Amino acid sequence: MTIATADERGANPSVGKLLAVLGVVYGDIGTSPLYAFKASLQLFSEGGISNSEILGVLSMIFWAMLMIVTVKYVLLIMRADNRGEGGTLALMVLAQRMCTGVHSRKIVGLVGIVGACLFFGDGVITPAISVLSAVEGLEVAAPAFKTYVVPISAVIIVALFAVQSHGTGAVGRLFGPVMLVWFIVLGALGLFQIVRHPSVLMALSPTYAIELCIEHKGFAFIVLGAVVLCVTGAEALYADMGHFGRPPIRHTWIMFVLPCLTLNYMGQGALVMSHPEAIESPFFLLSPDWLRLPMVILATLATVIASQALISGAFSVTRQCMQLGFFPRMTVRHTSTTEEGQIYIPQVNSFLAVGVLILVFAFRSSEHLAAAYGIAVTGTFMCDCVLATVVFRRQFHWPRWAAVGLFGAFFMVDATFFASNALKIPEGGWVPLVMAMALLGLMTSWSRGRDLLLARWKQDSMPLPPFLARLPQSRTIRVPGMAVFLTGNPDYVPTALLHNLKHNKVLHERVLFVTVQNTDEPEVPRSRRTDVSELGPGIFRVVLRYGFMESPNIPRELEELGDAVRFDPMQASYFLGREVLVPGMEPKLSWWRRWLFLVMARNAVSATEFFRIPSDRVVELGVRVAI
Repeated sequence: MTIATADERGANPSVGKLLAVLGVVYGDIGTSPLYAFKASLQLFSEGGISNSEILGVLSMIFWAMLMIVTVKYVLLIMRADNRGEGGTLALMVLAQRMCTGVHSRKIVGLVGIVGACLFFGDGVITPAISVLSAVEGLEVAAPAFKTYVVPISAVIIVALFAVQSHGTGAVGRLFGPVMLVWFIVLGALGLFQIVRHPSVLMALSPTYAIELCIEHKGFAFIVLGAVVLCVTGAEALYADMGHFGRPPIRHTWIMFVLPCLTLNYMGQGALVMSHPEAIESPFFLLSPDWLRLPMVILATLATVIASQALISGAFSVTRQCMQLGFFPRMTVRHTSTTEEGQIYIPQVNSFLAVGVLILVFAFRSSEHLAAAYGIAVTGTFMCDCVLATVVFRRQFHWPRWAAVGLFGAFFMVDATFFASNALKIPEGGWVPLVMAMALLGLMTSWSRGRDLLLARWKQDSMPLPPFLARLPQSRTIRVPGMAVFLTGNPDYVPTALLHNLKHNKVLHERVLFVTVQNTDEPEVPRSRRTDVSELGPGIFRVVLRYGFMESPNIPRELEELGDAVRFDPMQASYFLGREVLVPGMEPKLSWWRRWLFLVMARNAVSATEFFRIPSDRVVELGVRVAI
């Protein structure tokens, strides 16, 4: 089998890039030792814990990291990139590109949307459980602070979301060094305990995990629901590939992060084997007394970094959803003058902040919140497996038996983890499911409503060729100036133009029909950004193409058209059609989908703001559209 790979950017990564990878990519999975081993082992605590059970849990954790993170994501799925970009939506676009039938494309699209919805659930839960687990270290360092854990966590979370509008550029430079210190400390503390109890290294053998499953059977299945917490954040390795390329992420994981995490988990196991009472907080009890308060501070910094990665990821995924037609237009603010990917979306930030605070006050501890965590992560894993099977089979030309067999095996593992977490639905696992179902309803309703709106618009619009053919005989008065008409379909006359002719009886000397097309690639090269054609005297058609990782800026693009159009921003007027959506006599959407679509449409950001058009140069002409 051969795999076609994209150009390996950063084949010899610099130290600075490796530090950046540590800070951005590994924050989530790097803070899992705070709660993963404790949550897994406490399931055995009621009847006393034996060394074989400790070794069995450690073996499960190690092999989960090795198989799911290293083999599945780092070595396999990261090979499938959409022009350098990764993530569930990028994988979905690749898979859809390989599908020839409409039905199969819809199924693949649904899988991708579900994965994106679960990612948003992960983005709400991660800050809550990470910050709570870090601040809970105060109970170990100073038991009197136990009653202040939730208020302190809430203050940290409010501060975290409050600074999002300022961008992550300045803070981001601190992420790498902090996470470098974090992983070094993780490894050192674990190694200290391993040296004192080297027998714990026997857990590196998968036989102990197998023996645990054989001995405890159904109970071991329940334990898997907590073990999966050690691989939360694995999807971030793939999602952040577009920022750094494959080699830095791969090298950092295999040569540094995986060894440090393994040492820490083994060290926690060694500590509990020698001091069973340490199960109450094995991570913080690894540290000597004098180091515990600094560890709480360091852990808090690390969890803030982990939360920041998910928050920034939620902004990026939201913009991708908007460009792919799954979300209405929202305000996208760029927080950096040099980095296109650093964006801030106020609506998403508010949604995440409220959701995280609700979880903190509702669950009040990381132990209780762990029940809600695994569902979102394992669900995303399953979606990635399905999409990867299609991509590796059709794009990389793997034999059917190889693609289905390998990723089918991974899917079964992920499904087992998912089923184990499903047992915790009454305890909190319903949280990410409810969020995912709500987002799925919103996204599918918006996509379906847009399709119906476009079909109705085509039905009521006039094809462009007949209009241009009749224009010379119509004796329409041409007035000085330039008019820019935005249209969703370059082959039809913009509705705003027809209304302008109907009411004002004039046409500008220079007319631009501008269509913004969203492509299924992350970024469109400058050479393919614009397509200009002259349709008649002074009438031009301009097609602007943007990738799903880009934000449109129509005035800037028009200014760069050159002498072909001679665009003067001070002489241009933008004519926009403002649709007033109303229910039709025979609606093609169910009542609840129609209601959702109308609510989202009425609250969507205006085209003026979204396309960055100067508001003082916009003329809006309204029209009622029934759907």
